Amino acid sequence: MSDFLQRNESNCKNCYKCIRHCPVKSIRFSDNKAHIVEDECILCGICFVVCPQNAKNIRNDVGIVKEMIASKRPVYASIAPSFVANYEDINIETMEKALKKLGFFAAGETALGATIVKQRYEEMIRENSQDVIISSCCHSVNTLIQKYFPDALAYLAHVVSPMLAHCLKIKKEHPDAYTVFIGPCISKKEEAEQYEGIVDCVLTFDDLSKWLTEEEVTFEKVSGTAEKGRARLFPTAGGILRSMNCDKEDYAYISIDGIDNCIQTIQDVIAGNISKCFIEMSACTGSCIGGPAMDKKHRAPIRDFLAVNNYAGPKDFSLSTLNKAELKKKIPFIGLHRQMPGNKDIEEILKKMGKMTPEQELNCGTCGYNTCRDKAIAVFLGKADLTMCLPYLKEKAESFSDNIINNSPNGIMVLNEALEVQQINTSACRILNITKADDVLGLPVVRILNPADYVSVIDTEQNIYNKRIFLAEYQKYIDEIVLFDKNYRIVIIIMRDITEEEIQRSKKESITRNTIETTDKVLEKQMRVVQEIASLLGETAAETQIALTKLKGTIINE
Repeated sequence: MSDFLQRNESNCKNCYKCIRHCPVKSIRFSDNKAHIVEDECILCGICFVVCPQNAKNIRNDVGIVKEMIASKRPVYASIAPSFVANYEDINIETMEKALKKLGFFAAGETALGATIVKQRYEEMIRENSQDVIISSCCHSVNTLIQKYFPDALAYLAHVVSPMLAHCLKIKKEHPDAYTVFIGPCISKKEEAEQYEGIVDCVLTFDDLSKWLTEEEVTFEKVSGTAEKGRARLFPTAGGILRSMNCDKEDYAYISIDGIDNCIQTIQDVIAGNISKCFIEMSACTGSCIGGPAMDKKHRAPIRDFLAVNNYAGPKDFSLSTLNKAELKKKIPFIGLHRQMPGNKDIEEILKKMGKMTPEQELNCGTCGYNTCRDKAIAVFLGKADLTMCLPYLKEKAESFSDNIINNSPNGIMVLNEALEVQQINTSACRILNITKADDVLGLPVVRILNPADYVSVIDTEQNIYNKRIFLAEYQKYIDEIVLFDKNYRIVIIIMRDITEEEIQRSKKESITRNTIETTDKVLEKQMRVVQEIASLLGETAAETQIALTKLKGTIINE
């Protein structure tokens, strides 16, 4: 399945957005990248649509179609009815002309197949063959039931999709033809491969748009009116029902779109809360016109609905149909081989995430999972890791930061731009004779310190390093560093208490001064004696004077 949705690993920035939006959480996060879990994916394409970094791409099969065209066998295109929403002001005739320029032999509307399918649905209702019937047009819905809700398989209409019905009809009429479906859906690529021999290749509208641009093919202006057919309504929410004759009075007819709504409805059906009902079910919000492979920048649900609605008609297409056997579709159970964790395993993982009590389970959803317990299960299954929990990381980072700051021998204080105390550590409290940090948090720093240096740093954006100052009010000497963080607009003050060093230095200077004074007195006395006996001592006096002068200089230098 990952072959249909391919990853551009260099673009993935581990934002978890795809995990948050994936309705079945079929994404594994490892090596700081998001990986699709193939056997769990239902190919709804939501991860492709929501990815802000374009880290996922839909497999482009244009090359395969070009090879088909080169084979000289006729290649027929089945165009999904949502094409009029994706390409403005065109009809099937102008679409076919453009495709013929690319090498296609002919093109027709998948709405023809939709007509055959909806007629089979009407027969099923008349036959009372099923109490509850869930439409089987959407391959993602079928896969969802096959993998996650096998108890609902009995309620699925085991009828081929409009894509398969149309391509079956084409191959029945043209046995040597290749068939190519072009539409807004990723999962149709998988459906074509699962039901071999009917659809030879699937292209998305995005594939087609790029190919047309590459070949410099443009759509001609619409002329005339194409045959109307109400099955063209299929790609809109409620479109299947609008195309059907919903005339069985004891039956209810309901339209559900969006995977989350589908899941809730399926659960309701399994629980036995719904009966005598035909349910049109589509994975995409708004149905196929909201498909993931519509041109990615093309998101205009109202205009798209109106485009499809205006192109449809009040009556069915006139066409030959297929028999029941040809329309029968096998939709088997697909097992998910997962060993789910027990409560003990979940509790141990929660503790590693710092969730010791139920109150600590915030269920914030930042990691992409709805609850902390869902996240713990994902960790157990190897689909997530502990670091994906933002509150856990935040608390861990804050704890780590607080440990460093509070155990630092230097006083550290953080001010906001208004010079109000935002953080102060234990050492700073000791230096400033503050009993506890709460006494000053949120208060203007001017209440405890002269803010002149801090104002200067903000105004000039010039940091101060190792400035020695005396805090007279606290009788403390400090070496001060003042830093201004321009990004966060905060002032960081680091104070190194050098009071003891200053006291020791003052004592040493006092001793030095006393020694010098004593030396001066000795020298003065010696000089007087020298003068009195100068005539007797001669050069010896001069040498004594030099020696004493050197001693005095040495003491001063020290």
